[in-house]
Amino acid sequence: MGWLILALMGAATYLYGLAMHATLLCLLVKPMPVLALLGWLHDAPPGEYRRWISLGLMFSLVGDVLLAWPGDLFVFGLGAFLLAHLAYLKAYLSDTRRPALLPLALALGIGALLLGLLVSGGLGPLLVPVIVYGLVISAMLWRALARLGSQVPRRSAWLAAAGALAFVVSDSMIGINRFVAPFHAAPYLIILSYWLGQWGITASAFTRRPV
Repeated sequence: MGWLILALMGAATYLYGLAMHATLLCLLVKPMPVLALLGWLHDAPPGEYRRWISLGLMFSLVGDVLLAWPGDLFVFGLGAFLLAHLAYLKAYLSDTRRPALLPLALALGIGALLLGLLVSGGLGPLLVPVIVYGLVISAMLWRALARLGSQVPRRSAWLAAAGALAFVVSDSMIGINRFVAPFHAAPYLIILSYWLGQWGITASAFTRRPV
């Protein structure tokens, strides 16, 4: 309960900072929800899955700070979250490596659609980094969806899949807002879907047996 209260306090303060355009306040409190998830994750059954999810959350913390930092550190933030997705990908692969062709087709279709939309907005020198990031997050989504219907506990599989989808939604809105068509509600929708995604991914570690 204490970790949940910390996460909610951080989230509420960050949203207040967004509304008030308080850059320093946002920078200070933005990492709090993910820090709380890291603390909460410590109570999950130990094992390879938890270790990789923990590493993903740590890289996400770095990405949170880089994207909130005054000045344009977008590429560095992109790199931190790319490493986070690789860590989540490794966690999912520790459960099952079945081909799961339908999830693969779905993940590739979503990735191709979003990449096409972003390219239409003009990526310039960020074209290659965004393509690489898109491939990695699509792979992460594929392996999260591949856990559905496998030997993985049902609740863990659904939480991770929902979390991965929410993360993809959040990253998609970042791209659309930055490269295609900025919209007023973007900062709020991006961060809320991001937090939901991270929560789902973290919660998926609690329905597993120690390894």
